[in-house]
Amino acid sequence: MFKLAPSILAADFSNLGEQIRRIDKAGAEYVHIDVMDGMFVPSISVGVPVIKAIREKSKRFFDVHLMIEEPIRYIDDFIEAGADGITVHAEACKHLNRTLQYIKSKGIKASVAINPATHPSAIEYVLDDVDMVLVMTVNPGFGGQTLIPNSYQKIEDLKSMIKRNHPDIDIQVDGGINATNAAGIIKAGANILVAGTSVFRGNIDENVALFKEVFANATGESKGR
Repeated sequence: MFKLAPSILAADFSNLGEQIRRIDKAGAEYVHIDVMDGMFVPSISVGVPVIKAIREKSKRFFDVHLMIEEPIRYIDDFIEAGADGITVHAEACKHLNRTLQYIKSKGIKASVAINPATHPSAIEYVLDDVDMVLVMTVNPGFGGQTLIPNSYQKIEDLKSMIKRNHPDIDIQVDGGINATNAAGIIKAGANILVAGTSVFRGNIDENVALFKEVFANATGESKGR
């Protein structure tokens, strides 16, 4: 099943609760929350207080993406704030296995992210500990970037790697995703798409509907094979 995860990094923060209500109503399955520390990535974004404040605004899956150094230090805080799943970067964890296992021990979804320069083989050894792999299709830290072209091949390589022994692992993509390139991303092997600007800029209902149309077409093609 294909899922849309609008990134609130691109939302109107002066009206964040209403923006989240609108993506809920439009049918988005996840709320993607990018947490940046100004160290692992150049920018600083939202943290625990914001997640606590918006948790009551939505019953959707809170998909918390930690772009922070040594995220194990804050796992409990983000779970308490309302995270349903936590993604950590392979490049940001000194002890990646320990971090992922700790997240899973708390009863929520554990995911690992890889930057554009990191090959999928770098995380093969932790696949037993994850529910999802996030492929960054831009260098993390800023919204509104253009998808890196070789990302399609990278997603295909990851899909080939996980389908052998871990076929239930979700593949999420994040960075430069829009309704135009979504079909190619899905064809490459992804099933959860993070979209920020392409959801929140303009009419949210119409933007989500465009993604849903791509998902429906892809589902039909899969059944037709």
